[in-house]
Amino acid sequence: MMEITWFNEKPKDLIVTLAAGNITLNKPATLYFENAYSVMLGMDKIKKLIVVKPLNKAEAMRHDIPDSNKYKITVRSSYSRVTNKAFMDEVSELAGLNLNVETHKFKASWSHKDQILLVDLKEEM
Repeated sequence: MMEITWFNEKPKDLIVTLAAGNITLNKPATLYFENAYSVMLGMDKIKKLIVVKPLNKAEAMRHDIPDSNKYKITVRSSYSRVTNKAFMDEVSELAGLNLNVETHKFKASWSHKDQILLVDLKEEM
């Protein structure tokens, strides 16, 4: 009798790249945004977290969320991107990064309970 241990590839990390004008999600992070029509961007300044919440078309069309709180997300097969210079300026200030010089990668996690992506600015890669 053979003792076979089947190869089980570990799930890939959710990685978010911060740049001067945009935030880019890698493929594993993008999976949570495949049906996103737009997103909401936020931050927890105490815990140093960026929060990205996907909105499907029905949510995005509802009027209880102001249009000024909704941002376009471009979803591709291998990544997704939200472009917002003003938000990234606030993020770079919060994290003490100079995104105009170089991009920075951070680990992220998905909160199933809240249906949000959390980017930990203390977890630079």
